[in-house]
Amino acid sequence: MIEVAGTATGSTNGSGDPAALVAEVEALGERLHRVRESVGRVIFGQEEVVEQTLITLLSGGHALLVGVPGLGKTKLVETLGTVLGLDARRVQFTPDLMPADIIGSEVLEESEAGKRAFRFIPGPVFCQLLMADEINRASPRTQSALLQAMQEFRVAVAGHVHPLPTPFHVLATQNPIEQEGTYPLPEAQLDRFLLEVEITYPDEAAERAMLLATTGAREARPVQALTGPELIAAQGLIRRIPVGEGVLDAILRLVRSARPEHSPLPAIAKQLAWGPGPRAAQALMLATRARAVLDGRLAPSIEDVLALAAPVLRHRMALNFSARAEGVQVSDVIETLKAQLG
Repeated sequence: MIEVAGTATGSTNGSGDPAALVAEVEALGERLHRVRESVGRVIFGQEEVVEQTLITLLSGGHALLVGVPGLGKTKLVETLGTVLGLDARRVQFTPDLMPADIIGSEVLEESEAGKRAFRFIPGPVFCQLLMADEINRASPRTQSALLQAMQEFRVAVAGHVHPLPTPFHVLATQNPIEQEGTYPLPEAQLDRFLLEVEITYPDEAAERAMLLATTGAREARPVQALTGPELIAAQGLIRRIPVGEGVLDAILRLVRSARPEHSPLPAIAKQLAWGPGPRAAQALMLATRARAVLDGRLAPSIEDVLALAAPVLRHRMALNFSARAEGVQVSDVIETLKAQLG
């Protein structure tokens, strides 16, 4: 049964029929349980990573997966494409990759009658789940080709606008260690990612289970547990989840305190070069709702805000030179900001 947590006093888009909303959330919770079970057959020891990636998709956003090679980032995206029933494609970003290689281009064709006309050939971005592998290896010009697609869910080629399939999500990967031959992602593009998901090494028990499951004669395969239309319906339902005034206030306090102009903590304000904009608060609002549903609750709590603070904020804020020289990390600043929420 869904646990009703907290109260929602005029805060957000609640359903007119609470009983119907509870029934819908319970049904969605059962489907999401099957989704997590199917993903868990293939991905071992990355429960938090899987949770945050599902939160991103349920919120209708894009995710930046950051981790060293060999931790299953590509496998995770392929598995999610199968489990969610989405048309998934992969693009390996390289320094010589051009924008047309992603969004597509127009070619001049001549008919049998001798008439010439341009025909648009869609690129790999015309899918439902796009994996941008090692996105920071492409030039800024190519990276920006994704910007309109990620924000507007359409691309413009030769003056013609082409809508993308729905749903459309980008899961980009980035290697945090090997930076030779890479280009930093511009702040405007980073802000388009709902969450930055850090992928770390699995614990010993999970790695043992992975060895046994992946080196035998048979390897487990994911099974489809959701469809594209069901994911779109789930995204609409997430936006109807009520949010209490206490959670709303916590989101605003956290995001605004991460800005040097608004932070009530002078020590923190002196360390920040720039902070998150309103899109961060929107991302946190949607992500807390999705996390509540994944956890079997009808409304988000302060715990959800604290759990998602780092994935939402760490790619939307930067330290100044003096703070970096003193060895301060963005994660340290976020932990201090979270402590202020009590």
